[in-house]
Amino acid sequence: MSGGGKPEASSSAGSAAPRSAQTTLADVQPLLLRPDAARTVLKPFIIDDGEGSHAPRTRRIIARILTLGEAELRRENEALSRFLEGRHPIVEAAILDRDDQLKQCVPPGAVLTEDQKKIVGAYFSEEYAFESAALFNPSVVPHPDQGGVAEGATRVLIALRGIGEGHVSALTFRSGVWGADGRVALDDASRYALGPVVDRTEGAEGQLIANLSFDHVKDLSETVIYPFLPSQGRGIEDVRLVAFAEDDGSIDYRGTYTAFNGSEVRQGLLKTADFRTYELRGVQGSHYDGKGMALFPRRVNGRYMMLARQDNENIWLVSSDDPWAWEGGEMIISPRYPWEFIQIGNCGSPIELDEGWLVLTHGVGSARKYCIGACLLDKANPAKLLGRLAEPLLAPDADMRDGYVPNVIYSCGALLRGRSLLVPFGVADNFTGFATVEVDKLLKAMT
Repeated sequence: MSGGGKPEASSSAGSAAPRSAQTTLADVQPLLLRPDAARTVLKPFIIDDGEGSHAPRTRRIIARILTLGEAELRRENEALSRFLEGRHPIVEAAILDRDDQLKQCVPPGAVLTEDQKKIVGAYFSEEYAFESAALFNPSVVPHPDQGGVAEGATRVLIALRGIGEGHVSALTFRSGVWGADGRVALDDASRYALGPVVDRTEGAEGQLIANLSFDHVKDLSETVIYPFLPSQGRGIEDVRLVAFAEDDGSIDYRGTYTAFNGSEVRQGLLKTADFRTYELRGVQGSHYDGKGMALFPRRVNGRYMMLARQDNENIWLVSSDDPWAWEGGEMIISPRYPWEFIQIGNCGSPIELDEGWLVLTHGVGSARKYCIGACLLDKANPAKLLGRLAEPLLAPDADMRDGYVPNVIYSCGALLRGRSLLVPFGVADNFTGFATVEVDKLLKAMT
């Protein structure tokens, strides 16, 4: 894609990427982040019997477990401990929590011993390899902990879409350091992974609010947000994460995502201050069944702003007084060049420059090839397009085109530092690469 010469040594958390002279604007780094099938999370195992945990089959399984004598229970628990030893940090707590969720299926009058509770929980839990098939479509924000970072460097947090069994998508994270020299070094992921404790509440208008907590997480790479609601049955996809500044100067992290249940999509929003507790809601209003929305990093002219693609072809600008509810919008960018004739959309939240709002875009052209482009919107009036690239910033080539879905280069968000951009990008719906871009060169290339 860019640069030349011998690939540099790869990070211990990634592998070396081939380099080619595909574009003069983006410096693609010799580093790839690939999926790891050994990373698993312990999550609920739902017996498909028509009515979830209340189904007769669930009750029959629990009844069978309760026929085990003390010696058999002891052997089962010892075998379970050996089988999961070293793979999960809080096995017993997770399994007992699962048992607590199933207590309505215990035969009337039965009082379970601790050993019985553990075995019941174990039979209705499973290891899920959340990134066994793919780890891609990244977005990036400054890590909330910048302690100990060398001068001129930035610790970063990367949100990624992992795909596991059944093509189910989950949200996970990796950290690293964007060095003063522009190189990215990824941290090794934790050997452990943990799912959330979920508390469901209702908003003022009856909408579902999911509050997630990760109290036991020691490293943010341990965090896995897998589908836990019917609307997310097949995945939480393509989180466009952004550090958001409110008018009072407070900063939190917000992300749009696509919830997919196997047949329908639903646009969702998440909010977190520390990446340990989260609030998730579905978007209210006419955009509830959209996808690909990206939030501006602050209010503009007193209103929240979002880029959207509700017609699956053009980029729209939407504004709202309520960050959870979105209506209407104005179409502001349409396909113009051959590499985006099929559709155009955003590749993450707009990035604020002195010159305006920089938006990374994606375009789809012939042979269903996905490329990354860029445009500039007016700072005071983001509906006004000031310039755009006539040629892709990043595109599939001989070195980066093969994978689960060939010919796709895609990002869900970049990070600005000074006049440089860090652009993580997904390749072929399979793995992740990294590039840096000099803003001045990028703006100069726009027409």
